[in-house]
Amino acid sequence: MTPIKKKRRASAPSLPSRNDIIEYLNDSDGAAVRRDIARAFGVKGEARAKLRSLLKKMEDEGVIDLAGGKRVKVAGKLPPVLPIDIVGVTHDGDLECEPAGWKDDHDPPLIRISEKRAMKFKPAPGVGDRVLARLKPTGDGAYSAEIMKAIGKGAHRFLAVYRKDRGRTIAEPVERRARGTFTIDQGDDAGAKDGDLVWVETKNARGYGAQKARVRKIEGHIDDRNAFSTISLANHGIPTEFPKAVIEEAQKAQLPSLGERTDLRDTPLFTIDPADAKDHDDACFAEPDPDPDNPGGYRVIVAIADVSYFVRTGSELDKEALRRANSVYLPDRVVPMLPERLSNDLCSLRGGEDRPCLAVEMFIDSGGRKKSHRFLRAIMRSAAKLSYEDAQAISEGSDPKDVGAPAEIKSAVHNLFGAFRARWSERSKRAPLDLDLPERKVILNKQGEVADVIKRDRFDAHRVIEEFMILANVAAAETLERARLELIYRVHDQPDEEGLEGVRDYLDRLDYSLVKGGSVRPANFNQILKIAEERDEKEMISQIVLRAQQRAIYDTENRGHFGLNLPRYAHFTSPIRRYADLVVHRALVTAAKLGPGGQTKEEAAALGDVAEQISDLERRAVAAEREATDRYLSEYLASRVGAEFDARIRGVTKYGLFVMVEPSGADGFIPMRSIGRERFEFEEAMHRIIGGTTGGVFRLGQPVRVKLEEAIPLTGSLRFEMVSDPAPGEPRSSRRKKPGSKPPTKKTKGKKRTGGKAPPHKKKRKSKANAKPRKF
Repeated sequence: MTPIKKKRRASAPSLPSRNDIIEYLNDSDGAAVRRDIARAFGVKGEARAKLRSLLKKMEDEGVIDLAGGKRVKVAGKLPPVLPIDIVGVTHDGDLECEPAGWKDDHDPPLIRISEKRAMKFKPAPGVGDRVLARLKPTGDGAYSAEIMKAIGKGAHRFLAVYRKDRGRTIAEPVERRARGTFTIDQGDDAGAKDGDLVWVETKNARGYGAQKARVRKIEGHIDDRNAFSTISLANHGIPTEFPKAVIEEAQKAQLPSLGERTDLRDTPLFTIDPADAKDHDDACFAEPDPDPDNPGGYRVIVAIADVSYFVRTGSELDKEALRRANSVYLPDRVVPMLPERLSNDLCSLRGGEDRPCLAVEMFIDSGGRKKSHRFLRAIMRSAAKLSYEDAQAISEGSDPKDVGAPAEIKSAVHNLFGAFRARWSERSKRAPLDLDLPERKVILNKQGEVADVIKRDRFDAHRVIEEFMILANVAAAETLERARLELIYRVHDQPDEEGLEGVRDYLDRLDYSLVKGGSVRPANFNQILKIAEERDEKEMISQIVLRAQQRAIYDTENRGHFGLNLPRYAHFTSPIRRYADLVVHRALVTAAKLGPGGQTKEEAAALGDVAEQISDLERRAVAAEREATDRYLSEYLASRVGAEFDARIRGVTKYGLFVMVEPSGADGFIPMRSIGRERFEFEEAMHRIIGGTTGGVFRLGQPVRVKLEEAIPLTGSLRFEMVSDPAPGEPRSSRRKKPGSKPPTKKTKGKKRTGGKAPPHKKKRKSKANAKPRKF
């Protein structure tokens, strides 16, 4: 195969500048399709890859957003004048809106028309109307809107529950954005029955009268055991059934013979997974390195299910796997990327059964450094199926009764932990970002109801598996770079400088110092987190550090992995549930000349688009998982309306506070009217609201006491009232003198700091009105 890098050097296309692209987008109402940009500037052939790379860099710099895969728009803002659809009414009577024709996978920005402004417009607009509006950023990623004129009907399609209520038929939305109920007129029900989950489309409605809609499709029934997950999957368009052709192809799949594969069946490889895991895509083995030149070193094998043997490029299985991009994990089920015939059978490294694998053999020295590695295709037979608890117990010298692990497994487990201790020394030098955030698991009973919510225990066994999966992923990236093959990296970019400035300012006011100038490294954040733990402020500071991070994505251009502090990284270890890993497997098969199922030229040429698609679909899966969990937790807490909970502030906006309550980890919202008796002002840069009279403060990460006012399981919504008093702050008179400034020092106390000129905070406010909202 002709090396990819040589092909790139052969072409030196002229690309548009950043300013050219921004000017073009502004002339196109702020957004355009990537193909149109290429045409406008005459970018053709292989030069398109460089254009795609330029657009990615501009996104990383916060200049543009690559929304919905191939759509490009100016980042952080909507056009000043825009058609918007009215989709709901808030508890305060404000109209909630979204950009007309919004098709991005992520949620649209919040747009509100105040009740006062809406009532001035005649006739008064209502849900289902489309209006031309003038938008104004509110400073927290949202917009306020002023209606310019009505431009007709803008149908909004959403999922709802069909109800018959005292002689009339209504639809109760399951989306948080669509509030209230919608009347279904006779003839618009499409045969729906009471309790059906239905797709409805809004009809034009005037003023604040009844909102109307028509049924377009019946999705299921609200009394179904798995209705909450069904709602989340349907809302995000995640397929749950495999096409017939895909099932047929999976059923025809057969295990390979040994042939030219390496025989690892006598090597005591073992799996370590959660106790309830059904698919096992990785197994490990470790022993002391027999090489006398590597004293204290280890030989480690990480064997991964050989999915590339079964799922060939362009097959029906491949097309469907790409359409899904990943498995989706919900409280009551898993929606797999691959049919069960593969995910739970032929590709699963089940105990005592021969299975094909793609393995990496790695040698590390006594200091944990990887000396060498090689990839091989093999047949293995898992010698033991261990849970994390089992592996931890064995490492501590006990043997779980229900495991009865043979001596060779105990020895291999101890060796793996020994290799991990060596790697931990190397890891400490590398100093990856140490954000150890708690994970929770929703436990359902036989009736499909939430029985409990538990924090996941985290053992050294978890860290052992994570560390060697990371090392295997690094080995995969290194191998493909050496082979000069196109690959998909897992990229976690450095925090953008604009976001860091906001973080520095916030931390500085709390007496923390984040290094200025040059590149911020994970170790800088780790040092701050260590100090925060000593001050009992780690939860609060962790939220700020987390918000400073960029989103990890898949990309064909390597920009390193900031969080892991690695120069190159690719996903290799989970091909049963992630399409990115399957792509890397195929490339490794080609690089190491390991037989059929390798990377094709057509696949290599399309990897840029594939990386964008699977990044978008990963976000879709995360959103569905979160929303399903929210609905289950809302139902779990519905019987406790009126109860008080300990909570922590997770988000601060102009409209109120987002909180996470203990011990369930459920997220809810406190509207501004339910926070206190005084009026609170939103200070975006400080992630806080501050009392207009007392100066009392509620800030991000602050522990508080809240009372549950409302739980709506259908939408997953929880509404709380603040019980705690705000933390002490500056009195109003003091803040008027120095808003946003530090307390006066001995040198500055009693002196004017502006030399008779306009106070600096007023200058900032003047320039900030036109600045792009910061993203943390």
